[in-house]
Amino acid sequence: MNKSLPAAMNAKADQQTATKKTSAARTVLQQQWQAFSVRRLLLQLIPPAAGLALLVLIWQIISFKNNSIPSPEQTWNEARIVFSDPFYQHGPNDQGIGWNILASLKRVALGFGLAALVGIPLGFLTGRSAFAHRMLQPLISLLKPVSPLAWLPIGLLIFKSANPAAIWSIFICSIWPLIINTATGVQRVPQDYLNVARVLNLSEWKILTKILIPAVLPHLLTGVRLAIGTAWLVIVAAEMLTGGVGIGFWVWDEWNNLNVSHILIAIFVIGGVGLLLEQMLVTLAKIVTYEDTGA
Repeated sequence: MNKSLPAAMNAKADQQTATKKTSAARTVLQQQWQAFSVRRLLLQLIPPAAGLALLVLIWQIISFKNNSIPSPEQTWNEARIVFSDPFYQHGPNDQGIGWNILASLKRVALGFGLAALVGIPLGFLTGRSAFAHRMLQPLISLLKPVSPLAWLPIGLLIFKSANPAAIWSIFICSIWPLIINTATGVQRVPQDYLNVARVLNLSEWKILTKILIPAVLPHLLTGVRLAIGTAWLVIVAAEMLTGGVGIGFWVWDEWNNLNVSHILIAIFVIGGVGLLLEQMLVTLAKIVTYEDTGA
């Protein structure tokens, strides 16, 4: 008994020592992981912050040499006033920047929605049918390079109104990326998938829903991203020409008032909204995109 007691005490001491070493090792690993996480976060934040700082510096230098360009500080102070009440209404043509952004987004949604209703089915048809591909490819190659603003007078002539004409311009510029990327996705579906579908005697509807749509979705979302970006680009220029409520008209109205600070604010707002739309679609694309491991 006397010999077993010290042995038990030594074993317990060894166990406590091992536990302390494990705890210390775990603490070190946690500290290293936290340091790694902070370092990775800094590596992600520092480059864009440096880019923004460089932009502000160049802007400050230009405003110092050209008095007609407001400085970053002046623009910031003006932006605080603009966004203090973004949804005021003092008449049909005098509304806050918030209403103008919403009006532009509404036109983009309508024009893009119509383009999706027409372009996505045409993309599937073009990708599945060699005859449709040979028929539509020359038309797409001919009309795709045309500037969207060149279609605006045609829209004014057809619809006799500025708002439908702006939506028409968005429609005509958004439809091409949707058709092209959808057709490309359909054409890149592995032939083995379609061969299996033929062996199983699947209907065209089941081929579409069970094989084509899941396989084409990443390409389709790329087309959606390109179409949305182009639509947001076009609506600003179209609203400058058509007038009414919208961020493009707001920019043009502020230019007529020689309010350069508001123009600079609008530039950042347009860029911010476009960036937000882009990031939302990129995130969605990452969710639905699968990695082919070749297994």
